[in-house]
Parts: sequence; C-alpha cells; structure tokens
Amino acid sequence: MPEASETPAPTIAVTGSTGRLGGRVARRLAERGVPQRLLARSPERAPRLPGAVAVRAEYADRDAVREALVGTRTVFMVSASESADRLAQHKAFVDAVAEAGVRHLVYVSFYGAAPDATFTLARDHFHTEQHIRASGLAYTFLRDNFYAEFVPDLVGEDGVIRGPAGRGRAAFVGQEDIADAAAAVLLRPADHAGTAYDLTGPESLTLDEAAVILSEQLGRTVTYQQETVEEAYASRASYGAPPWQLDAWVSTYTAIASGELDGVSDAVPRLTGRPAMPLADVINKDVAF
Repeated sequence: MPEASETPAPTIAVTGSTGRLGGRVARRLAERGVPQRLLARSPERAPRLPGAVAVRAEYADRDAVREALVGTRTVFMVSASESADRLAQHKAFVDAVAEAGVRHLVYVSFYGAAPDATFTLARDHFHTEQHIRASGLAYTFLRDNFYAEFVPDLVGEDGVIRGPAGRGRAAFVGQEDIADAAAAVLLRPADHAGTAYDLTGPESLTLDEAAVILSEQLGRTVTYQQETVEEAYASRASYGAPPWQLDAWVSTYTAIASGELDGVSDAVPRLTGRPAMPLADVINKDVAF
C-alpha cells in the first residue's frame, strides 16, 4: 500500500500539453486532482502542474511511447503538427499505445472527417480514426469544427479575409469548450467508449458574418472578400509552402463553401453541462488570454 504522502501513479496520459488545447486539458485534470503523464517532444516546456509528470516521447518514436505509457489506462491524443507525414506519425503512435496495454484512446479528430472530405487534412483524421478502430483500443473521437480562435488569423494586414468560401457556413468552436468536453470524457471514459462527438459552437456563420463579429471584438473594420480557387492558390504561392500545405490552406475555405462545416451539434452542452461559447465570446476571451 502506498503511503499517504505518495502521489498515485498516473493512469491518464495527455499529449500536446505544450500547446493550447492539450495544455488546457492538462490543467483541467490537475484542477480535479487527477494524476497524469504529459507526453511531450520537449518535456521542459510542459506545464508544471500538481500530480503531473512530463515524459519525453515523440509520436513516431514507438519505443519511447510504449515506455512512457506503462501503467496508463487512458490516453488523450491531440493530432500531430501539420506535416506531410502526419498520418504515419499518428499510426506509429496508435500502434505504440495499443502495445503499451492502454485501454482507451481519446482522439481529437475533425468535423466531417471522411476519405473524400473537401478539407484535405480531414482525410488524415479519417484514416487515423480507421487505424484506431482497427487497433482494438476502446476509443472516443472528438470531431472539432474549425477553432474559433483561428478565425482572427484569417484576417490579412489590410483587414480583409480572402478565400473561396462563398456563402458557406462553419460552426466555429472554442478550445475552452473542447477542453471541457475532453476532460468530461477523460474522467469517465467508459461512458463514452465507441462514441464520436461533433464539437461545434452554438451558431453556424458565413465569413461575412464572422467578419462583422471580428470588427466588433477587435475594434477595427474586418471584411470578407470572395476569391476564386485559382486566385486563392495564386495569392498564397509567394509563401513558398509545399503543395500539400497550399491544398490545406485553400481547402479551409472550399470546405466551408461546400457546406461540410455547417451544422450545430449539442455535444458541447451535453458533455459540459453549459452552452457552447459563441465566436464573439471566444475572441474576447482569447484576446485577453
């Protein structure tokens, strides 16, 4: 029997704790007194939280992941940084999670993940989900719509959002809501096994409507200007990004135009017990963050 002064061995592992979403989830677990293991490429950058132990482990390093997860029952997996080999990293990580004897994997996926999704990165999420299903692990998928915090980043220096989104809509969701939903799942994973949750904000907006909200919250005029797909590629070519990344940037807008990001879910209120935050509140809070 461990002495009262000893910290219980963590049975939950969190990835992405050096980032904004994973860091939020780790803090919520710490606030609830849950011991956790923080898997990070740079553990020295992981948040210092009570009951949390930071361990060096990269997604593609299966040996390090297996060793880091010994004794862990549940893993929260934030998708890896966007890269040409992200799907391969995901598969290696999932395999190591299964080999380590983990019972349940909670994966941050994407709204409308499908093999033919317009948003190219959503295809990686679909194939990651399929790999997790085939692994034998119990799983929960959190399919996030576009991050509400990401919307101000669409604005150019001249105050204009440019892209081929047309009159399509997206139900932008805040990372605070995602973190609260994730914490609810991690605290009672068995209750959510085999479930995929579409996490959205409380409203589905066009980029014209989002620009009005941005103008009000940022205190400067923001407008949306429609581009053709050809114009979108041409206007971004000067950044020297590889083709896969250009495709991802442009398909952010064409996915909205297609209607694949439209639709409001009640998953955030069901999981968190409170309404999802509208875009205006997320921006206002994020500016102060």
